[in-house]
Amino acid sequence: MNYTALAEKIRIWADALALTIGFSAPNIPEKHQIAMQNWLAAGYHGDMHFFHHNQEARSDPKRLHPTTCSVISARLNYWSEDKNTSLTVLNTPSLGYLSRYALGRDYHKVLRHRLKQLCEKIETEIGPFNWRPFTDSAPIMEHALAEQAGLGFIGKHTLLIHPKAGSTFFLGEILCDLPLPADTPTTHCGCGPCTACMTVCPTQAIVAPFTVDARRCISYLTIEHDGSIDPALRPLMGNRIYGCDDCQLACPWNKFAQLSTSDDFKTRHNLNQPDLLSLWQWSETTFLRNLEGSPIRRIGYQKWRRNLAIALGNAPYDQQIMQALQSALTQSDALVAEHIHWAIDQQTKTTKPIAVAVKKSYI
Repeated sequence: MNYTALAEKIRIWADALALTIGFSAPNIPEKHQIAMQNWLAAGYHGDMHFFHHNQEARSDPKRLHPTTCSVISARLNYWSEDKNTSLTVLNTPSLGYLSRYALGRDYHKVLRHRLKQLCEKIETEIGPFNWRPFTDSAPIMEHALAEQAGLGFIGKHTLLIHPKAGSTFFLGEILCDLPLPADTPTTHCGCGPCTACMTVCPTQAIVAPFTVDARRCISYLTIEHDGSIDPALRPLMGNRIYGCDDCQLACPWNKFAQLSTSDDFKTRHNLNQPDLLSLWQWSETTFLRNLEGSPIRRIGYQKWRRNLAIALGNAPYDQQIMQALQSALTQSDALVAEHIHWAIDQQTKTTKPIAVAVKKSYI
């Protein structure tokens, strides 16, 4: 079989699915393995103890799919709105900000389905072969593999960046037994002296170039972290209630970011600019119904309320906010109640500097 010709056909079929792909051997460069070990040793993974598991598989994808001789890495654009719209929401404290990857349908299902479609298309051409698709669903160092496949370089914020597509895309992989010709790896980091992502990070979670301390990262805190959020970090979270995009919004390469053409990632329930108080009124039943098929649903109702309470506490003083928080206290579990008490205290504090400012303006 002419595998070079097949690889070009696979690119065309992938493009029809809005996927950009690259091919690599199932090898993880040693520098990435060492970086992972150092990251874990520093405790930067926080409560994500699963990173300690399956280290052999992370270093060798063939342990996940023994017949693998090639990896097809794929990226799929997800951003669905103008960047300035996102910035406007971030600068409007009465609105909640959710990471733009989560405004529509769960990407795990969308991307995995497309990878499966691609494999089925290959099978119609050449017959059965061994393949297994992954979408953030196994211990795979997907950024390292995508870099090996020429899909971009890893930026200082640790996300993959492509000079013509920015970083606003999902990554997925197909491990297969086809000996496809490998693409040229990306070996040059395009960040140069730029530290925009490090500077803009609200909690200074990018503690060094290419190193993120998850314990300070708002995405980790609002999604992965189950317990109480450090009171010192809560004011820095602003109105971010699910994830954070600041490092991507600040990245110069994202002026080349491409908007998604998929209806799957279009905003549902006005989540691109939701009113915080309106979200606070959602019952658990409403939460589950409105977020069915959304990646947000997996954090659960209590973490959702915890995150909202922090954002309400960070909003300018509003009597409606105070009443909403106080009326929810008796119906909340200990975790949410703790954050409600903090939010009420924050709301109370915001009245003081306002009064002083007004007094000074009349002197």
